[in-house]
Amino acid sequence: MKNMILTVVLACATILGSQAQTKGDWYIGTGDVANVAWTELAVSPTVGYGVTDKLMVGLAVSQADSTVDVSYNLHARYFVKGYFVYAATAGLDTETLSLGVGRLFTIHKGIYIDPKLVYNTGDKTTNLTIGFGLKF
Repeated sequence: MKNMILTVVLACATILGSQAQTKGDWYIGTGDVANVAWTELAVSPTVGYGVTDKLMVGLAVSQADSTVDVSYNLHARYFVKGYFVYAATAGLDTETLSLGVGRLFTIHKGIYIDPKLVYNTGDKTTNLTIGFGLKF
């Protein structure tokens, strides 16, 4: 039992200790995969680029189904000690901002999970979102 606990603690320390964001890194992943029913799962590809060692900017494209227009979301993340502050907007509409905080967890050689707590100014709602992808 002690070996199992030690293994879990070491694995968590390794994951939490490897959270570097570097200028020139590319991020390819998904948007939010939380709070979505399996039958309503839609692909929402996201691409981001590390502009500086602390700032990543990106673009997400989504379409719920073939009857809805494609939407483009611009987003940025500013990293501070492994955590990030998040801001996103639907196109260039500044009246529906999404603001949040989160953390990027590198799982294995560039595979990441990024949970974040996001407040939407248009709907006045707060949600937990989870995305995942590749960093290279």
